[in-house]
Amino acid sequence: MYQLAEGLRLSTNWLDYSILAIYFVVVLGIGFAARRSVKTSLDFFLSGRSLPAWVTGLAFVAANLGATEILGMAANGAQYGAYTVHWYWIGAIPAMVFLGLVMMPFYYGSKVRSVPEFLLHRFGPSSHLLSSLIFAVSSVLIAGVNLYAMAIVLEALLGWPQWVAIVVAGFFVLGYITLGGLSSAIYNEVLQFFVILAALIPLTIVGLKRVGGWDGLTDSLTGKGGAQGSHGSQGENFLSAWDGTGIGEANALGANWLTIVLGLGFVLSFGYWTTNFAEVQRALSAKNLSAAKRTPLIAAFPKILIPMVVIVPGLIALVMEPTLGKEGSGLQYNDAIPVLMRDLLPNGVLGIAVTGLLAAFMAGMAANVSSFNTVFTNDIWAAYVKKDRADAYYLATGRWVTAVGVILGMGTAFIASSFSNIMNYLQTLFSFFNVPLFCVFIIGMFWKRSTGPAGFWGLLSGTLAAMLNYFWLYKQHVIDIPSDQGANFVSAIVAFVVGAVVMLVVTLVTKPKPVEQLAGLVYGTKSPGLEEAPAEGDDAWYRKPALLGWGAVVLAALCYIPFSL
Repeated sequence: MYQLAEGLRLSTNWLDYSILAIYFVVVLGIGFAARRSVKTSLDFFLSGRSLPAWVTGLAFVAANLGATEILGMAANGAQYGAYTVHWYWIGAIPAMVFLGLVMMPFYYGSKVRSVPEFLLHRFGPSSHLLSSLIFAVSSVLIAGVNLYAMAIVLEALLGWPQWVAIVVAGFFVLGYITLGGLSSAIYNEVLQFFVILAALIPLTIVGLKRVGGWDGLTDSLTGKGGAQGSHGSQGENFLSAWDGTGIGEANALGANWLTIVLGLGFVLSFGYWTTNFAEVQRALSAKNLSAAKRTPLIAAFPKILIPMVVIVPGLIALVMEPTLGKEGSGLQYNDAIPVLMRDLLPNGVLGIAVTGLLAAFMAGMAANVSSFNTVFTNDIWAAYVKKDRADAYYLATGRWVTAVGVILGMGTAFIASSFSNIMNYLQTLFSFFNVPLFCVFIIGMFWKRSTGPAGFWGLLSGTLAAMLNYFWLYKQHVIDIPSDQGANFVSAIVAFVVGAVVMLVVTLVTKPKPVEQLAGLVYGTKSPGLEEAPAEGDDAWYRKPALLGWGAVVLAALCYIPFSL
């Protein structure tokens, strides 16, 4: 079970709780303010497609920067060292750039309200309904991860009972999304992004000072300071991103360069960033096509730097607490951030840090709940249950479905308790649900011949193949995979390959759509939405999507240099 260690209770006082209370008031205030702009279902689900790129860009990265990532990636940093940077620089940036430059024109230009709706136009109702159901299930499962992890943290740090933490945070998220819809969620995510940084930056700076700066940290972790030996890690390789990843070489991550590049860098990464509606929804709410394309590209730049305030604290905690992660010590790798908060931060700053963690949990949950209500209302309820009702009916339905999503998230929170590492659990969900979707999307977007039945059977077979690999081949030890993360990489590759092969076979024996019905849905075709002229100011050289995208890729590649020497 995911659990923080005993002895992590923080010495909070009235100042810390005052900061927390102010944050809750501001969050609800944003919800009430956003309510005035919600008059139609489009306003509620997609902010009326009216938001500027910088807002949607920050919301895009904040929706991903949940506390599960903060705690999980800090834990991975302490456990795997520099290998963890792969989740960012090869496991996020290329896919985010691909989404902005290649896929957003199709999403935004076709005027769809969700990712599954794109499959409706491209492949037909069967693929649409299956993808909608898969996404609805994955959304509430991931929302539950955020709620459960938050409850465990607040119980350990503040003494709140788990059910109190779940109910309080759940109802605050329910309140501001029900009031202001996606606009409320997005503006709160922008606020939460800065609150999270305000919590993590002081923690990193004070921690580095305590361990003697970067030189002191690296000396300790590479064996010169003794910490490395106590953890049985890889000496100097611990701060190298690529050493030890040759095929056949053993390393803590349980993966080689091929599974990292293909499993994480391609199928898992592209599967998550390009088809996860919790992220894509932020870009779809942008005011025009140019802003929609720039949304993930703007988000890519802070994403590149996030390891500095997430992974580095995990490394610092490893030096400050030599027993971290050791059997019998009572401290798991998941305890890295809470340990630093307990040992380094004074009151006031501690309140900001606790608020930052809570903000991160709420951002992650809100992103999944807001995407759940959109998909369920538009792609399931309105498409197959209650068709052709008045817009006010679907607006009201969206608010009720938000409540259902929060309650289901509370229920699924405890499924996460069966996983010892929350990042392993999330990566497992992504390999099951996002990778098969990406396979269907990428083939459907670039191959005109692919058919409706191929989309359905490719999606279904890819999902089942990933589950079979994980629960039978890996869990039953039919094949030898060294770690959960390695198993997730393999599951992702299996899901993509099986889905692609099935799509190929089914396409060859079924009839494709006429080419004229694929306008704006397949690469090489155009629709009126793709012909949109740039808004005034969007044609400035520094706003060019290609410049932003390739600039992010180059910067991410350069960041590898210090960890490759």
